[in-house]
Amino acid sequence: MKHPIAQKLAEIIQTKKTRLCVAADLTKAKAVLDLIDEVSEHICILKTHIDIMEDFSWDFIQEMRARARAHNFLIFEDRKFADIGNTVKLQAGKGMYRIFEWADIVNAHILPGEGIIDGLREAAQGKDIGLVLIAQMSSQNNFLDHEYSKRAVQMACEARDCVIGFIGSGSNPDQIKELRVLCGEDFLIFAPGVQIMSAGDFLGQSYGDPRSTIQAGADVIIVGRGIYEADNASAAAEAYRSF
Repeated sequence: MKHPIAQKLAEIIQTKKTRLCVAADLTKAKAVLDLIDEVSEHICILKTHIDIMEDFSWDFIQEMRARARAHNFLIFEDRKFADIGNTVKLQAGKGMYRIFEWADIVNAHILPGEGIIDGLREAAQGKDIGLVLIAQMSSQNNFLDHEYSKRAVQMACEARDCVIGFIGSGSNPDQIKELRVLCGEDFLIFAPGVQIMSAGDFLGQSYGDPRSTIQAGADVIIVGRGIYEADNASAAAEAYRSF
């Protein structure tokens, strides 16, 4: 893995002894920053959904970035870009969020074809930003089958200068194994849909066991509600970190 962000993530994982990404699916800046303060020593990545923030500001971005530098973790904006190249170029670099000014990692669907990678590559010129392609999903009855995952890997192999890995289904270790066989060891696998105590929710989400997910080949497990809804987020993060 030669991409600077992939190398930096590998260094963080080794230094901090953690494969945990916390998904901060929270709508208030203070709640996100408080969560960071609780879990920062246990994580390698913080994942955001910036478009759900009700009080977004650049002060918030600066405070989040300062914490990332101080506590040695990356910021992954879960934007799931899914449009033509020119549109995603604008979505990444313009508008009120200007994502590529502060995110270390972003993700994208492959449905629009190679143009989506080209657009994001242009938006990232002069910046170290790792792109993650969505090869699988952890939601029930999704349409991302084996052939879809195979095509995602093919696209990534043609864009190693910007693609660092894939989203895999943490709720299904067998799918993670399939993805690892497809992509080999040259790419990272990020696995959402992981929780210790729950099998799913009422909105179609499925969960898998973190240990099985890592053993299947995931490099990073992504956990949201299992941590930020816990009575003690720090203790919960430490529990997930231990896998």
